[in-house]
Amino acid sequence: MPTYDYKCNTCNKVFEHFQSIKDEPLTHCHCEQKGSVSKMISSGSGIIFKGSGFYVNDYKKPVANSSESSSGTSKD
Repeated sequence: MPTYDYKCNTCNKVFEHFQSIKDEPLTHCHCEQKGSVSKMISSGSGIIFKGSGFYVNDYKKPVANSSESSSGTSKD
């Protein structure tokens, strides 16, 4: 489910809320004043890949040198 950022217009608190795309946007803050909220525009999130297997050279097997030298010379 997506995470939406909201800002309370009364207490200026910024908070995140997990909700379905089909759900109605929040209308009130959870603060003591129960102020109205505005949905903030977010830039999205970046993806951080950790560990091995995320680079081109991690997917390929090393080429054996013996096959290159034997295929290069042929006698008829």
